[in-house]
Amino acid sequence: MGHIITDLKQTFKRGNIVTQLIFINTGVFVLTSLLSVFFKLFNRNADSVLQLFELPASLSRLLYQPWSLITYMFMHAGILHILFNMLWLYWFGTISLYFFTNKHLRGIYLFGGLCGGLLYLLSYNIFPYFAETVDQSLMVGASASILAIVTATAYREPNYPVRLLLIGTVRLKYLALIVVLADLMFLTSDNAGGHISHLGGALAGFWFASCLSRGVDVTAWINKIPDGIASLFDRKTWRRKPKMKVHYGRGRTMREMDYDYNARKKAQSDEIDRILDKLKRSGYESLTTEEKKRLFDASKR
Repeated sequence: MGHIITDLKQTFKRGNIVTQLIFINTGVFVLTSLLSVFFKLFNRNADSVLQLFELPASLSRLLYQPWSLITYMFMHAGILHILFNMLWLYWFGTISLYFFTNKHLRGIYLFGGLCGGLLYLLSYNIFPYFAETVDQSLMVGASASILAIVTATAYREPNYPVRLLLIGTVRLKYLALIVVLADLMFLTSDNAGGHISHLGGALAGFWFASCLSRGVDVTAWINKIPDGIASLFDRKTWRRKPKMKVHYGRGRTMREMDYDYNARKKAQSDEIDRILDKLKRSGYESLTTEEKKRLFDASKR
């Protein structure tokens, strides 16, 4: 058992952000499922506990569990729910890492889920259609976050080819458009909250990608939260820093070292731009093994 846990830890640490998000979502689903089983053994229902982490449509209820605006996007209602969401996250998260960094993708996931949750809350408290169900409505799922990733990638690379089973190759922009239109058509269905949150996530992805194209990262603020939490568990944060020793007159000057470093970074950036241009023109299959490796390595930085 210890070996399994160690392997999972190493896989999580070595994996990219897509792998880590899948691990987190799956881990939360396993824990909540085991909690439900445990409660049933004592003829109790775990819903009263789990609902503390689900997003309520009622604003008065949200005041007592504000954390649910974040936690809901890591919870799922059943095995099929999490299965399809994680498949979408794996497929489109992997594609998005060709064009965005790990930190960007993490930010899109959180930002998309947050915007999806806020649009869900606003809709249920503004439109009279939802007035009778607002007090009983709860929402879970990573769909809004995933739609944010899909939309952001579709904006960045609209003509990226996606191969679908039984359908064939579809450009990413059309796939994103179909999903958004489907959500609009089902706004008054039994799963209205889910479809509303999808639209919020899609708007977040569009907002992020359009701003990033102008050099503005709207997810920078939200990325500081997990970075701050991670630093609390980093030993280096609490380790005393040794005094810096300065040596004069040795080796190369700092100006020479900075020049070499900048030149090396510029060459790497130019190579990645060339590979991305080739990817855009000819598709992923046209890349050589070395080009695929360089693109993958760059996405993990």
